[in-house]
Amino acid sequence: MKLSVVLITLNEAERLRTTLAAVAWADEMIVLDAGSTDATLEIAREFTDKVFVDADWQGFGVQKNRALALASGEWVLSLDADEVVTPELAAEIQAILQNPDADAYAIPRLSSFLGRKMRHSGWWPDEVLRLFRRGTAQFSADVVHERLLVEGKVGRLQHALQHASFSSLEQVLDKVNRYSSAGAERLQAQGRRASLGTAIGRGVWAFFRTYILKAGFLDGREGFMLAVSNAEGVYYRYLKLMLLNERSRS
Repeated sequence: MKLSVVLITLNEAERLRTTLAAVAWADEMIVLDAGSTDATLEIAREFTDKVFVDADWQGFGVQKNRALALASGEWVLSLDADEVVTPELAAEIQAILQNPDADAYAIPRLSSFLGRKMRHSGWWPDEVLRLFRRGTAQFSADVVHERLLVEGKVGRLQHALQHASFSSLEQVLDKVNRYSSAGAERLQAQGRRASLGTAIGRGVWAFFRTYILKAGFLDGREGFMLAVSNAEGVYYRYLKLMLLNERSRS
């Protein structure tokens, strides 16, 4: 069966070549870019002639659905530019597509944080729905933390997708800022309210949940840093929501 790999990108020159090289065996690769200013497009064209640009950014979910609409394969593998399909996972995908017994498959994802593979902290096995029969699934329209919505039976693969989520603290802080803003806007649109106490309480809970309940302490110093960054992300999300609430009332 024909497999289409689909990715959305924005200034991913540093990581994209490794990601695309690992799926060069696929029948089709679709890259939808959001207006990169680095060498992303040039690198993408080394692997496929199906490189498109749509800079009308409306969020991750919308952009991924746009990329999905460009695919022609019977099956689709959706990847992020910081994810790598291992040879073992590639072989498993190729084998399952010879005789699929489900309409979509969840893949365990092993993520690294500042160079350390995280086996705890709520990051493992972190199953993600990424392989699916085209026409049976689409992404939610969420600006961030989009989900794949599947109609049909869901199976599970055994081999892990490698995810290099953060390689520097600058990337961590940038994502905390961007995602907390998007999250605050989403909560406001849902009619949610927040106070300083809400922000502090939820931030403290996020740290406790990651570091204690999810055994982040077993991930060493990186586990502690991840728990702090999770707490910051939640704290700023609700702090920004509080300020949005106040602005809308005035």
